[in-house]
Amino acid sequence: MIQICALASGSNGNCYYIGNEEEAIIIDAGISRRKIIERMKARGLDPLKLKAGFITHEHRDHYQGAKILSQKLNIPFFLSEKTLRRGHYTMQPTYVNTFEPGQKITVGSITVHSFLKKHDAEEPCSFRVEAGNYNIGVFTDIGETCERVNNEINQCDYLFLESNYDDDLLAAGRYPDYLKRRVSGEYGHLSNKQAVEVIENHASENLKMIFLSHISEDNNRGDIAMNAFKHLSDKYDIRLTSRYDATEVINIE
Repeated sequence: MIQICALASGSNGNCYYIGNEEEAIIIDAGISRRKIIERMKARGLDPLKLKAGFITHEHRDHYQGAKILSQKLNIPFFLSEKTLRRGHYTMQPTYVNTFEPGQKITVGSITVHSFLKKHDAEEPCSFRVEAGNYNIGVFTDIGETCERVNNEINQCDYLFLESNYDDDLLAAGRYPDYLKRRVSGEYGHLSNKQAVEVIENHASENLKMIFLSHISEDNNRGDIAMNAFKHLSDKYDIRLTSRYDATEVINIE
């Protein structure tokens, strides 16, 4: 059995769990070690099963809990060399393994595929995780999709997909103009509309479930994001993640 869960998803912290009966990994550690462990235990997930973590890029909401979690659980974190160099030294994990984007990394029976994406970081990557007979994608912090991202989405059975902002809320919101341009630009984030388009155009025939992720607190709402995907709800099981709590654990037989 494979289990997946978004432990946190949003600009105040991101962390995604993927595991089986014997071992597990997390993608990003953007909340504290204490919160990661508390949220795992609250959902019946054993922190001692964690064998590794993976960091997508150096921004604090994806990285800040890695150092202490690595130290306390004695696990390595995998990140690109440029991400390691760019990340603040106070967040660098105690145990580090670097990879080249595009490299495949094996952690026990779990295989993680890394690939570059567009975001305003030094060397941002996303990951597709092979666990059992399933492919789980964690695709957030993407300004615009590219051929790499589209090809990886096309292989996913389950997907954590960024649906960060609503165009109208962003345009009318309190962000200064330069920040609005950053969010909506080529190296910013995916809007609800863009997220829908990538599913319509590139989703695998085997895709079953989509978690709408990294939803902006200022420029989006869960009901608006869900409504954007409403016409796809007969085809996919569509759910929301939260910045304040873990989602329910999905058991994949």
